[in-house]
Amino acid sequence: MSALRSHIAASVAQSELAVALAELRASLELPAEFPAEVLAEAEAATSASPPPERDRRDLEFLTIDPVGSMDLDQALHLARREGGYTVHYAIADVPGFVTPDRAVDLEARERGQTLYAADGRIPLHPPVLSEDRVSLLPGVDRSAYVWALDLDEAGAVVGTRLERAIVRSRERLSYIEAQERIDAGAADGPLGLLKQIGLLRIEQERARGGASLNSPEAEIVRSDGGYALEWRSLLAVEDWNAQLSLMTGMAAAQLMVDARVGILRTMPAPDASRIAAFRTQTEALGRPWPESVSYGEYLRGLDRTDPACLAVMRAAGGLFRGAGYEAFDGTVPRDPMQSAIAAPYAHVTAPLRRLVDRWGLVVCEAVSAGREVPGWARQSLAALPSLMGASSQRASQLESASVARVEAAVLADRVGERFDATVLELRDDRAVVQLADPAVTATCPASDRTRSGERIAVVLASADIASGAVQFALAD
Repeated sequence: MSALRSHIAASVAQSELAVALAELRASLELPAEFPAEVLAEAEAATSASPPPERDRRDLEFLTIDPVGSMDLDQALHLARREGGYTVHYAIADVPGFVTPDRAVDLEARERGQTLYAADGRIPLHPPVLSEDRVSLLPGVDRSAYVWALDLDEAGAVVGTRLERAIVRSRERLSYIEAQERIDAGAADGPLGLLKQIGLLRIEQERARGGASLNSPEAEIVRSDGGYALEWRSLLAVEDWNAQLSLMTGMAAAQLMVDARVGILRTMPAPDASRIAAFRTQTEALGRPWPESVSYGEYLRGLDRTDPACLAVMRAAGGLFRGAGYEAFDGTVPRDPMQSAIAAPYAHVTAPLRRLVDRWGLVVCEAVSAGREVPGWARQSLAALPSLMGASSQRASQLESASVARVEAAVLADRVGERFDATVLELRDDRAVVQLADPAVTATCPASDRTRSGERIAVVLASADIASGAVQFALAD
């Protein structure tokens, strides 16, 4: 994680920001507190399903999440086996505690996913469930959906099983703690194999032509009673951990495709014109994409500290468009691929924070056990794409508008100052620029000589906290 952090200095700006963020919530009609009947049902819930017959408390699961997380969806256990490895991936048993078509379920369908606002999280489920009874907290018995994925020596999946079972996580680690242990050579047990398996899975991604950007982003953090912007790059352990989630999602998709029922996360491949345009941009930026190198391999080789490469990654984001959900029952979608992953893929690893995962888990567990998919899940599959689409749109609007208002607050007392910036993209007569410090992305007028990837100097003309509008001009 980068140490570059830009604080909001003035208390006046903090006060204006608090008002702006509250008004943003109202304008987006974000969910407020849970209704009384939802809270009452959640409090009364012990388990909506019979407890699992399987007991997997022999496996020493652990969780790895951001600092302070309480809604722990996943726990992992990694082990060697003859001819390769076995990954056990336990996923919180949300279906076991949420009764279909009752108050908690209907409220979750309205929300779609946990929303992350600058002034606080808006959870998908009441905290008594998401942060307590269903969360895979350490030292307590929990019902979970346990994936068992057998890998060969190269990290390819050669066997998939899924069952509900009782598990007990032994330890909760933050990404920072996990990375420090691995770097110090002090990681043993399941954690000791995470790097090895993670790197094998990255090689598998490379072999199938998958790609991921993992570019540094401006992130809002709560700090010193207020807010700050911070440039954040993924730790290596986050990438390795994410590979386990991607692997599980691909295994889930394969189960559903084979059974011809389920819901996939899809994204069409970019057409030839978009690929050609991107290739031209890489040449203009002085970082050409060779014809002999795959798209994913090219992105993995970019230097995240090179300003020109940051501009390339922004341009590459234009190819990752059109992601959605495809529900099916009887006929597999014509194009089941998630093109960035380069495989069919499904969301099944974050049911505490994302609605669709609950259906994916229920469908996959039934398929794995050779049983019929429960009627409630089958009948409501078709409604999920629109529910998740609306929720994703709201989450995107919230994120971009929140960042804009925090950026304006960070800059509010610096009007007239000169800043160093990198040009990320040109849009007609405007340039999208990324400031070196603070972590702000904005636009300014472009001259005939302005080029993507170059470093320029800009002057802050105005910063309006209420709207998040920030105006820059080219420095003389």
